[in-house]
Amino acid sequence: MDNAEEDAVQLHGDEEIIEVIDLSDTEQTPDDLAEEFEDVDFADAGNQDQDDEGWETEDEMEAEQDDSELTFSKHTGSVFCVSLDPATNNLAITGAEDDKAYVWSVSDGEVLFECAGHKDSVTCVGFSSDSKLAASGDMSGLIKVWKVETKEEIWSFEVGDLEWLQWHPGAPVLLAGTADGNVWMWKIPSGECKTFQGPNCQATSGKILPDGKRAMVGYEDGTLRLWDLKQGSAIYVIKGNDGHQGALTSMECNKDGTLVLTGSVDGQAKLINTSTGKILASFSAENSEAKNAMEEHDSNSVESVGFCNVLPLIAVAYLDGTLAIYDLSTQSLRHRCKHEVGIVHLQWEDSSAVLATCNLGGVVTLWDARSGNMVSEYHGHSAEILDFTLNREASMAVTAGGDHKAKVFCLQRPDR
Repeated sequence: MDNAEEDAVQLHGDEEIIEVIDLSDTEQTPDDLAEEFEDVDFADAGNQDQDDEGWETEDEMEAEQDDSELTFSKHTGSVFCVSLDPATNNLAITGAEDDKAYVWSVSDGEVLFECAGHKDSVTCVGFSSDSKLAASGDMSGLIKVWKVETKEEIWSFEVGDLEWLQWHPGAPVLLAGTADGNVWMWKIPSGECKTFQGPNCQATSGKILPDGKRAMVGYEDGTLRLWDLKQGSAIYVIKGNDGHQGALTSMECNKDGTLVLTGSVDGQAKLINTSTGKILASFSAENSEAKNAMEEHDSNSVESVGFCNVLPLIAVAYLDGTLAIYDLSTQSLRHRCKHEVGIVHLQWEDSSAVLATCNLGGVVTLWDARSGNMVSEYHGHSAEILDFTLNREASMAVTAGGDHKAKVFCLQRPDR
């Protein structure tokens, strides 16, 4: 330390010099630095990713820790939906409030292409079963299909307000449910089309069964219809006291398509035999002591449902933060896993009894359904997670957040 620098340091009383910090070459004075950081609230800064622009504002949840491997920050509005390409799991497609969808690489966040030309928030995205095509749909009902290899739009169509979009499990065929109750089916790219007319209310949820020949569709009035996709006719309708008393929110089928599990805003989940249309069981949070949540007839909506592939277990996620694990063979409650905030979505791992949830607190949580114990938690979003998906090996979760970000979390665990 030369003399000039020594002279500049004035000690007060018996203070010691603990550390001398060299100022940068631009010779900013301490006053300059103080001015620059005047408006920064350091408590909110968290552990930001390098590509995370700017500091968190005070009204966002504090992201104290970021466990993600990668943050995709191209969107300028809430990210509503995310899907992985089934062939390689290397590409993600995300849709957002900024009227945009992007196809991007989960390994480095590089954009492969932007799905441009939407007129409203993009709320539905997905890859075809062979990963050669990607579809993006916005709230206004504009649906576009893109050829991944050439990055070109190859087809588009406009329907009424869009509720859901799903690719056929074995063919380049796309299904969509709309707010006017219709379900549309197109061959891509020829655009050959069939419509399935439901009741005069929203087709809120749909699932093509693994045989590729039938689709279960749930409606806002609580009814369910199983459609024969080839004939264009309803095989059966489930309604009345046995059926749901409110709009369908979610639907999953087991691996061979013999059972469908449905969830509704009426707080019920129902197990249905797909060949007969018979309701085999009803599950509700009432059975799981959450009686107080039901007092004011405010149903504790079912937000997500799913089947375990390796054990006879099902999971039902409720808006009050309850994750209920039921035994299929006895139809009894096995475990209640409590979240402090509402659950948005659940997904079972393909080949284990572990399932993942995302919630309104911006956290991904893994649960072991055998014990009901939490396995791990992944933080990093500064707002709610609106959608997520696991890759095949369950080594990665890709999330879509209300903080305008999509994130990739590495889920490797020592016990794998």
